[in-house]
Amino acid sequence: MSEATISTPDTEMSTDSVVSVRNVHVEFPTPVGVVNALNGVSFDVPRGKVLGIVGESGCGKSVTARAILRIIEKPGRIVSGDILFRPRRRRSGGSRPSPAAGASGQVDNDADSSEIVDLTSLDPGSPEIRSIRGQEISMIFQEPMTSLNPVYTIGNQIEEAVLLHQTSDRSEAQKKAVEILRRVGMPNPDRIAQSYPHQLSGGMRQRAMIAMALSCTPTLLIADEPTTALDVTTEAQILELMRELQESFGMSIMFITHSMGVVAQLCDEVVVMYLGRVVERAPVDDLFHDPKHPYTVSLLRSIPRIGVNRGAQLEVIKGSVPDPYSKVPGCPFHPRCPSAMPGLCDTVLPEETAIADKTDHSVRCHLYPGSTPAEVASATTAK
Repeated sequence: MSEATISTPDTEMSTDSVVSVRNVHVEFPTPVGVVNALNGVSFDVPRGKVLGIVGESGCGKSVTARAILRIIEKPGRIVSGDILFRPRRRRSGGSRPSPAAGASGQVDNDADSSEIVDLTSLDPGSPEIRSIRGQEISMIFQEPMTSLNPVYTIGNQIEEAVLLHQTSDRSEAQKKAVEILRRVGMPNPDRIAQSYPHQLSGGMRQRAMIAMALSCTPTLLIADEPTTALDVTTEAQILELMRELQESFGMSIMFITHSMGVVAQLCDEVVVMYLGRVVERAPVDDLFHDPKHPYTVSLLRSIPRIGVNRGAQLEVIKGSVPDPYSKVPGCPFHPRCPSAMPGLCDTVLPEETAIADKTDHSVRCHLYPGSTPAEVASATTAK
């Protein structure tokens, strides 16, 4: 890896974070205008924990995940910002991650903590980023039927990642593929390894996707709505499996979802996004018991509750996410906000501020002008 992509840690990236996204802007030029998918997204993925990313469709959740992996489809591009990544594995030869998973499946945590990789400085097709994808950062895509290759067996597709990153011995790769299928709870993993995607049920395909993502025991697993197409019973099994594997491997998970119920069950911290911006960041308990941003409050009020207001209609968030080609002045949520203040919310973009009595809870809203700016709070906490 070139020296330009490695730096020493500073106050911009905490040692407790595996990825730090800093003021990232992503745009998609089209013949009818420019779509600003991300408008200055900033957050940290804590090491060894589950970070939930929530928001309505079109808020930039999946684009953020693809930006981290540098797989944004053209003509989309990262315009500005930094994505800092702290690998967990030691690197041999200065370029390619060395295998760090032992027989127990655990990864060597005694990595060189001074190494920070700026993913935005890497070419999307370079050997450096290709050595990170799958080995250090893996992704479970939203729909496994379209993500799995229909002409290759499940075993072949898992073996490909193992052969690329861990070993050149095909027989050993086959054994690893069967073992990881067993780890994710596949019945008869030897048979499943020889099966094609269309021969499996939706839940089994999703387990196969998880097995593929975990085949190299990554530092960070990005899960893009992995339970959307599953029934509630299978969803519960997949969520329980992911939590179990997260604790077993000691990895971080960035979990993208629409379901606040899933967030409550699985996540440790939550990032709420709206129109390409982070509007609130908080530990999961604080978000549910003391939400600050009106958008977060509206999301929580729209959750159906057993035995509450029986027979009444569910609350909905008025309006819809603005057209992707439009630019909303001021706070992007103000056209739908019940607490909007004319002359302020519709003209001035609120700064991200930390809630005064909570160093790990921040919000971007004019309702909290007396809070401490998030950058100052972060620097104070680091010191």
